Amino acid sequence: MINLLKSLFPAQAPGALTARELAYLEGAVSRIDLERREREIDRGLFRQPHPYF
Repeated sequence: MINLLKSLFPAQAPGALTARELAYLEGAVSRIDLERREREIDRGLFRQPHPYF
C-alpha cells in the first residue's frame, strides 16, 4: 500500500529533477567536464528506474 502511494505521489516536486541536473552542470570546471556531465545526465544519472517496469 505504501509503495502504491509513493508511486502516485512522488516525494520530489516536478521541477526538482531539472534543478538538480542544472546545478550539476553549473559545477563543471571546463568544457570537457561539462560535456562529460551532459553525457552522464543523458544516460540517466539523476533518474531512478521505476520499480515496477
